Amino acid sequence: MSARSKARRRALDILFEADVRGARVPEILDARLTRADPPVSEYAEGLVEGVVEHWQEINERIGHHAQGWTLERMPSVDRNILRIAVLELLWRPDVPPRVVIDEAVELAKSLSTERSPAFVNGLLGSLIDAGETTASGG
Repeated sequence: MSARSKARRRALDILFEADVRGARVPEILDARLTRADPPVSEYAEGLVEGVVEHWQEINERIGHHAQGWTLERMPSVDRNILRIAVLELLWRPDVPPRVVIDEAVELAKSLSTERSPAFVNGLLGSLIDAGETTASGG
């Protein structure tokens, strides 16, 4: 597993924990940085901070492309996988869209429901098809 794949997984762990516990994401991030077991890489920290910074717009984009699903109805793990992926698609021009989708689908395969990989793939593909990536100016 690449360093960035591990970082995405760690960022997902933090976002998921905050979601499930009903806690503020920055508080969970600070606690995990202090504990450092497992360590939180700089890339993972940046992903979490980016999701927090762009929270509203990320959630709006996911909601717009979810077709019949609300954020609240999605499994928490899927919701947070999508948040990381949308952040990377819109605000991380160094990550190619195909890599973002592949990484998100792999996380969904290993951590979520049987239908989640197809859902994640379809939603992110819809976002890209609509021209909503860093390549198009977000």
